[in-house]
Amino acid sequence: MKPNRGKGEIMAYADTVRTHKANREYIDRSMNAAFLTREGEQDLARRWRDDRDEAALHRLVSAHGRLVVKLAARFRHYGLPMSDLVQEGNVGLLEAAARFEPEREVRFSTYAAWWIRATMQDFVMRNWSIVRTGTTAAHKALFFNLRRLRAKHANDIDGWLDDEARGRIADELRVRPEDVDTMEMRLACADQSLNAGVGETGEDEWQDLLADDRPSPEDETQENHDAAVRSRWLAAALAELDPREHAIVEERRLREDAVTLCELGKRLGISKERVRQIEHRALAKLRAALVRLGDAAPASPA
Repeated sequence: MKPNRGKGEIMAYADTVRTHKANREYIDRSMNAAFLTREGEQDLARRWRDDRDEAALHRLVSAHGRLVVKLAARFRHYGLPMSDLVQEGNVGLLEAAARFEPEREVRFSTYAAWWIRATMQDFVMRNWSIVRTGTTAAHKALFFNLRRLRAKHANDIDGWLDDEARGRIADELRVRPEDVDTMEMRLACADQSLNAGVGETGEDEWQDLLADDRPSPEDETQENHDAAVRSRWLAAALAELDPREHAIVEERRLREDAVTLCELGKRLGISKERVRQIEHRALAKLRAALVRLGDAAPASPA
């Protein structure tokens, strides 16, 4: 009995089959393309560079499609579609054709391999995870070499690194040991949607299990109320100070950039020791006023 698919599912399945077939045909065509001699590829490169001969460009690029396929296969274990890797590699191949200098007597495949590999690596870095993996050349080298170096330096059967092995890898790639540790954890964990189902029924989602660290509406209301009460009490307590005490407390305690005793003494025409004494007396009066206001306040309902 055939499965009952809706129209959308049938189209998606047909598109997948058609895409797979097209990819297979492209790979077969690339692998069977005729090789070029050194003189032939240099002639094609000159015709494209000097005369903008698109036929020459097409011939040059088509002959090196197998190189793109070969390099794309090395990046398949990152979980990205082979077709996307090949497309990115072709972008690098075209970039190499635009920059190639036949006069340097270097085979085009040798030159193009760097550009193909670079574009594929950039594509993997951009798409391997929705979380940005790294942007520097050191982080890029760490991302693409950590698996190999971990297998080389790991001291246990599970392949996890101890501090010594992590330090050796960091020295070899010229990064910090913390970067190695972070990248190791990133490579060990795959992205997972917060909307993915949890449990046998799948009715719950991962996001339902996340704790909300923000204060509750009741806590916010209580905190706002308490802040307003504290502000009223402080204003009432400050009103009991004389003008000089009020000025000293405001300059010394109620500003982010507190004024020094020496500077305040010069401004008021007194010594800094006298400023300290007045400040001490004013703070004592404030504490007493705040205690009195607190004792007189009605008790909060339970």
